[in-house]
Amino acid sequence: MSIEQSGTTARCRVVRAEEMYEGKQRAQFFAGISAESVGAKGLCMHLVTIPPGAVGEVHLHEEHETALFVLEGESTTYFGEGLTDSATVRAGEFLFIPAGVPHRAENNDPINPARAVLARTDPNEQESVVLLAADGSRRDDAG
Repeated sequence: MSIEQSGTTARCRVVRAEEMYEGKQRAQFFAGISAESVGAKGLCMHLVTIPPGAVGEVHLHEEHETALFVLEGESTTYFGEGLTDSATVRAGEFLFIPAGVPHRAENNDPINPARAVLARTDPNEQESVVLLAADGSRRDDAG
């Protein structure tokens, strides 16, 4: 399918969630819509799995907002300065993470994974991920 757009041909694309990779955050991602996969310019969207009992890396996305919709299971995201705030999201719920907010997701269920659709305003899969120290402060080694 093609759509004429500003003198160029834009193409709608179908992407199958087949290739899994581990992100800097220590979560499992299934490659979806991104600059890398379809040439997206303003967003990325992936399936993310947090394995049973897994604790992710503390990180932030300096200039990019993140939203997710939980498909199954639940996870708790610790966020803010010192990671003192938290939000638990369950299947059927959305979570919004503003740009520049330190956060870490974990799955406290010892048996079941948590799975979600994740969207971010950065079209690149991992470019805006800034790893932080365990308390949410900047690492001395810059990541």
